[in-house]
Amino acid sequence: MTKIQNLSRRNFVKVFGLATGGIILGCNVSGDKKEFVPSSSDKNSFSPNLFVNINKNGKITLIASRSEMGQGIRTSLASAIADELEADWDYISVEQAVGHEKYGNQNTDGSRSVRTMLEPMRKMGATVKMMLISAASKRWGISSNECVAENHYIRNTKNNEKIFFGDLVEEASKVKIPDTENIKLKEIKDFKYIGKNLKSIDLKDFTNGTAIYGMDKKIPNMKFAAIARCPVTFGSVKSINKSDAKNIKGVDKIIQIDRLVPPTGKFFGMLGGVAVIANNTWAAFQGKLNLDIEWDLGDNKSYNTDSYNQKIKKRLQKNGKLVPGSRGNVATAFKESKDIIEATYHVPHLVHAPMEVPNATAWFKGDSCEVWAPVQDPQTVRSEIAHFFNLALENVTVNVTFLGGGFGRKSKSDFVVEAVALSKEINGPVQVVWTREDDIKHSFYHSTSTQYLKGSLDKEGQVSGWLHRAAFPSIVSSFKPLSDYASGFELGQGFINNPYQIENFRFENAKAEAYVRIGWMRSVIHIHSGFGINSFVDELAAKANKDPLEFHLELLGIDRVIQGKSEHPFNSKRLKNVLKIAAKKSGWGKKLPEGHGLGLAIHYSFYSYVATIVEVSAKNKKIKIENIWTAIDCGLVLNKDNVKNQLEGAAVFGMSIALFGKITAKDGAIEQGNFDDYLMTRMKDTPNIDITIIDNMETAPSGVGEPGVPVIAPAICNAIFSATGQRVRTLPLIDLGLI
Repeated sequence: MTKIQNLSRRNFVKVFGLATGGIILGCNVSGDKKEFVPSSSDKNSFSPNLFVNINKNGKITLIASRSEMGQGIRTSLASAIADELEADWDYISVEQAVGHEKYGNQNTDGSRSVRTMLEPMRKMGATVKMMLISAASKRWGISSNECVAENHYIRNTKNNEKIFFGDLVEEASKVKIPDTENIKLKEIKDFKYIGKNLKSIDLKDFTNGTAIYGMDKKIPNMKFAAIARCPVTFGSVKSINKSDAKNIKGVDKIIQIDRLVPPTGKFFGMLGGVAVIANNTWAAFQGKLNLDIEWDLGDNKSYNTDSYNQKIKKRLQKNGKLVPGSRGNVATAFKESKDIIEATYHVPHLVHAPMEVPNATAWFKGDSCEVWAPVQDPQTVRSEIAHFFNLALENVTVNVTFLGGGFGRKSKSDFVVEAVALSKEINGPVQVVWTREDDIKHSFYHSTSTQYLKGSLDKEGQVSGWLHRAAFPSIVSSFKPLSDYASGFELGQGFINNPYQIENFRFENAKAEAYVRIGWMRSVIHIHSGFGINSFVDELAAKANKDPLEFHLELLGIDRVIQGKSEHPFNSKRLKNVLKIAAKKSGWGKKLPEGHGLGLAIHYSFYSYVATIVEVSAKNKKIKIENIWTAIDCGLVLNKDNVKNQLEGAAVFGMSIALFGKITAKDGAIEQGNFDDYLMTRMKDTPNIDITIIDNMETAPSGVGEPGVPVIAPAICNAIFSATGQRVRTLPLIDLGLI
């Protein structure tokens, strides 16, 4: 365990470009681990990636290494430091880190920020508090045990004299840093901010419009660019007539840019196309619309989702590739069973469609480059720019703005690479802004999936065998061509780690080629597995003539803990508990009005346990979502209000998937282009949403942003069956005439 280090003012200015003083601490946090990792105590070789500064005016500044896209991470992590430090929240501020390896893993995805950084942040706060107390006790000539920190002051318990934090920092900065093993953290009962409802640290900027998003960046003499891209993925320009576009007032240049193909296994490159450079965004957009381009559609022009889905469905009728994790003998179980149930489920391609479209501002300056962009993974952006444009990594600066939504789309660097390529071409700063049509027609799509499930029931109505075949184009295909089978990490997202106690279980994977760019989207493959498994369990329960709630609890079996590779062992009791609590909140089993039905779903993802129950009503063959009850056990909670917001957002996000979400391709081109044909859940569609957060503060924190999504679609569909007797096995509901 390394010691937290006290950094010199000179080094801090060098690291951040921030002129500051006072106490400047840094520590090293390893990857996805929450612990401090071993490091030399020699300050010259010490490489901290987590920093906090307290200045003479009492202001405490946290350097936020993760991107803020509405999930509240800046507030949550700042609260951990403030709580242990006994700080006044009004003195807390956050500076956003640039993309740099010195910050460790900056990729903001996988619902991992809190679970990996909470304990180090707490220890940083506790360390500063101990240093301040030490300085105060020395000034007063008393023992440290006779001093306490209270609301930004150190108080002498003998006479109640107080000293403001800021008045102690000069002396405290000279205090020896306590060894890590001697850092004492607060008890849960003493938390001031952690586990409470806390207002966002950025609330003022969000509400008065001063928060800086990607498109807010402006540079003197900056140009604006819009890019026409081939309608078919990886197509190219055959010929171009620029004359009409050149006549648009404000258009400056028209530039053809070639596709940049990423090296195998890393980066994202860019699609290429024809860029219109103009003096304003409107002129750039109009210029793009007036380009006359003949495209070489390339190898993916034959992609039609309808025929592709039928092909995949046929493949699933045959044996697939056996996946490790299977157990027992399903063939024998099927042979000896009383009943056999079979079902095929389908989820189409989906797209992220965040409110803020992809955009980036770049300034290429010969041997260096600086960009400003709403990105989730600034280090990959930085490395990709250095790779494609032959720059030294240290000469590339990536400034991270606020993200107006991301959901995984802004983990990709393609829109930033476009801006850098154009800036280099015009020898000046340029801002690339995608239109909504660009965003929907040229994205990294959530993969379409088809699942075939076959189950058997014995004479007592117990599940004796379970066969699960799945096929979906893999995310790996975006990095490595010909990756036609799902990767291990994808199959580990709800498929092979099925939570039910079934003696005979077999999982198979079928081939599924990719014809568009595939990327991760909020909850990733858990969307598929959550839909297929929960829907099938409901069908098994109906066949067994059992209540779905009792059937789920029965399938979860005896309480058990399965220790994995992480600090988060799977605990079936916690999954049962959220289900029971959601059921109680919903009044499961109560008599419902005519045409109403309840449906439930449970899922374990990102180490969190979630159960959702949905009430729907059916009238004139149309479905309305009336109520959603969700319970989550995510261990120690930093900010309850933020967790509630995340779960409410997940419910609406999941509703969009279930009711409307569908991306289709015809002759290789994506058919949807805006919110008129790729619909979203609107305010008028939003039901009553009730969120219960399980008080489990003694347990390590786990994910929040994504776990609430996978349960929504299956709970809705199971509720539809309860209300109408109609099974929904293919999404979205709008295609079935139910919306």
